[in-house]
Amino acid sequence: MIYLDSSVVLARLFAEDRSPADGFWVQAFVSSRLLEFEVFNRVHARGGAASYAVDARHFVDRVSLLELSPRVLARALQAFPLPVRTLDALHLATMDFLRVHGQTIELATYDERLAAAAKALGFARAEV
Repeated sequence: MIYLDSSVVLARLFAEDRSPADGFWVQAFVSSRLLEFEVFNRVHARGGAASYAVDARHFVDRVSLLELSPRVLARALQAFPLPVRTLDALHLATMDFLRVHGQTIELATYDERLAAAAKALGFARAEV
């Protein structure tokens, strides 16, 4: 299962050079509900609500979003092998929750700090 980070969605949405190929987007994705907030926050920060909002909604709606349950929040309060930012802790805790429930997770991200922390927790990185 591919855990989708907002950096990948935003790269595609804003047509960055590092965006994954079209074939990448046919996979099934999962992420924390945070993905929706992160994507729309960046859309609004660019002043692009009118031009990007429909496409942003299309990408977000393709992802199975997990809510921040008490168990995920409790895990995010615990230490990680590397120092992490707050939102990264919540994403990593969500990934850990999925793994505990039998899912094999690969992280799709362009964020090197998040990727390093995920690797330290034993998560593979998806090709993007």
